[in-house]
Amino acid sequence: MEKYELWLNSPYIDDATKDELKNIDHKEIEDRFYKDLEFGTGGLRGVIGAGTNRINVYVIRKASQGLANYVKRLGDNALLRGIAIAYDSRHKSKEFAYEAAGVFIANGIKAYVFDALRPTPELSYAVRKLSAIAGIVITASHNPKEYNGYKVYWEDGGQISLSVANEILDEINKVEDFNCIQYKNPECSKEEGLFVIIGQEIDTMYINDVQSLIINPHIIEKHSDDFKIIYTPLHGAGNIPVRTSLESAGFKEVYVVVEQELPDPEFSTVKSPNPEEHSAFNLAIGMAKGKNADIILGTDPDCDRLGVCVKNQKGEFITLTGNQIGALLVHYILSQLKERQKLPKNGIVIKTIVTSELGRVIAQSFGVDTIDTLTGFKFIGEKIKEFEEFSSHSFLFGYEESYGYLSGTFVRDKDAVIASTLVCEMGAYYKEKGMTIYDALKNIYEKYGYYSEKLKSVTLKGKEGNELIAKIMRTLRNNPPSKIAGTEITEIKDYEKGIGDLPKSDVLQIITRDNSVISIRPSGTEPKIKIYYSAVGKDGADVENKLKALTESFSAIIDEILK
Repeated sequence: MEKYELWLNSPYIDDATKDELKNIDHKEIEDRFYKDLEFGTGGLRGVIGAGTNRINVYVIRKASQGLANYVKRLGDNALLRGIAIAYDSRHKSKEFAYEAAGVFIANGIKAYVFDALRPTPELSYAVRKLSAIAGIVITASHNPKEYNGYKVYWEDGGQISLSVANEILDEINKVEDFNCIQYKNPECSKEEGLFVIIGQEIDTMYINDVQSLIINPHIIEKHSDDFKIIYTPLHGAGNIPVRTSLESAGFKEVYVVVEQELPDPEFSTVKSPNPEEHSAFNLAIGMAKGKNADIILGTDPDCDRLGVCVKNQKGEFITLTGNQIGALLVHYILSQLKERQKLPKNGIVIKTIVTSELGRVIAQSFGVDTIDTLTGFKFIGEKIKEFEEFSSHSFLFGYEESYGYLSGTFVRDKDAVIASTLVCEMGAYYKEKGMTIYDALKNIYEKYGYYSEKLKSVTLKGKEGNELIAKIMRTLRNNPPSKIAGTEITEIKDYEKGIGDLPKSDVLQIITRDNSVISIRPSGTEPKIKIYYSAVGKDGADVENKLKALTESFSAIIDEILK
């Protein structure tokens, strides 16, 4: 392949990278070079390795040069405002952060870099506090250890908009030769004032603002000694900020899972560093049983997602889904604000289109509207910005089914530090009432209806996998089923055509007569097609039976397409 040969013969590419490329077979060459790693609406994410369809120093530098060229178009003030940079515990995260900084500095743009790993939401916070023009965080969130990424934020602290992403992509595509990339060692630029290390001052402001979101500090104080918390950062960036926030809130019985406390790019104690995976909590559950803990928290490597385990009525620890945690927080926040007569008339809850409708039903009971966005927390951040600009709504809470939650507006992305603090406050509140969080969830179901959801991801790798994913979406659009699990389909929403004021997106949503919903979309960050199932029933057994029938019936349809 032409690009493969260009890399092998380029004087810009180092010998170690060339040696890596010489030792791969033809199929691997095709996979690494059949396209450039896509710069999407949030940035880049891919497997670490040599090639245009991998993430490496050269791809990082090229993306950074494109971003720098875009910033330079905005004038001298944008250069002085600079770009804030954070990174997590993954392989090469710090190296990639410094490579990006070196490109920005060489282009006359100030680079602020954290002195050690930090959560993604703190990067969002830092962009706003530093009045930076942009920010990046080197992370692949909850992806497997082989991945890393380059996530771009704008001056409002939110991920870049579709229009800005497209303009940056245009600039990246103009960088056709590695020789066009400017680079300067960041350490040599401190005296010029272009390389600035971010230390504890931002941490302190951030934790103080997180504490401002606590609604019932007196209840935390009352249960500071008897509400026991087990926490695992899953070898990521959450360890210090989550524990600092919980301790600042007043919780004294906070225990970390020692085997998963320290940063480890291999994520050696888990199959996947993802709190959505139940097995990630095995060590924490063992510890929680020994401590007779009330709750277990787990955050992903960049600490923007939160998983929670609570005791059921048998005293066994179960893992809550993202939809369940979101519904619990919606109910807790709105009920407490209403009790204090602090519920604004123009209050709003935001969720994504693949998130359960239970939260909407709960919010309606408090007279609060809910609006939907496309999948991805960036769209929730954009709505917060819009509300501020037009003074149209007061943002109360935003969430998505994939373990992402946000309260407050000083961060513009999902935030597991905030969510950890609020979930533990909620747990202490229910303990004061002689209840567990599980009891509260059961009460919600009995009052608002029984909802159950399931996500199934079908992994289809490489060029052939891309084609199969496209085939699934094309077939469902052109020849949709008329029934699923014996129930008539009443509506099919094709978001690629545009629905309401939402941007166009490659998502299909199938709705049946009994209010079951199936949402299908290709993943934007992994070689997967994701299928979200949601059912509503009259009781627990009824809803689980409906969900089982729904998943089995539609899985058979997908299998038939893939034959």
